[in-house]
Amino acid sequence: MTALPLAAAARARRAALSVALCAGLAVTLTAVTGCSENPDAGTNGVGKLDAPAIEEKAKTAAEGAQSVRLAGTLVSKGDTYKLNMRLKKTGGSGSVTTKSSTFELLRADDALYLKADADFWKQAGASGETAAEKLDDKYVKVPQDDPTYKQLRGFTEMDVLLDGVLGLHGELSKGGYDAVDGVRTIKVLGGEGNGGTLDVSLQGTPYPLRFARAGGAGLLTLADWDQDFALAPPEQGETVDYGQELPRKQ
Repeated sequence: MTALPLAAAARARRAALSVALCAGLAVTLTAVTGCSENPDAGTNGVGKLDAPAIEEKAKTAAEGAQSVRLAGTLVSKGDTYKLNMRLKKTGGSGSVTTKSSTFELLRADDALYLKADADFWKQAGASGETAAEKLDDKYVKVPQDDPTYKQLRGFTEMDVLLDGVLGLHGELSKGGYDAVDGVRTIKVLGGEGNGGTLDVSLQGTPYPLRFARAGGAGLLTLADWDQDFALAPPEQGETVDYGQELPRKQ
């Protein structure tokens, strides 16, 4: 066999090295970014379905769950609420922030408790400085016949809040692929104008992970699906009996 001239042999080695480096780079990029040609590779397969079927999968997953953490903003009747609630079938706990105040709620079965600082109670119309100070940072049991009971309980109702979150409207369509807190998702888009956008998990159970309400009416994330948490009435030393209908802002 005739030996290649030195220059030709050098060019051949450089070409071979270049091919090897490119091949190695391609393998590395594929490992980091996943298979760009098939975005559903390694997923639960929900992304292959049409939009109504994806929404139905998400609803079924949510209805079968026993608990969830719901956090974000919600606009209702012109008021904006910031929520951070852990919810399950028997109650919930967490915080609600409005334009003028922040308070905590805890509900175990039908027993509902409200906790806030003295400024909250002053704004709410508590009778006198002493009363507001007494209620400061204590759980107050909300009587079930109090006009605010039903409204406040709504923030602790898992099924009620999820019904609102999963309420896409109009003709549904598929959006793009995305991620929520590192979990890959597929978007389902509601009808133009008032439909909203729902991100559904592509990993494991197809839980809804994020809901953007149409018209800037709120953005909510849903996490910790089916992760149980302790829920019980507060200790006696943490509670104060208001003894009458709770004060309300005029």
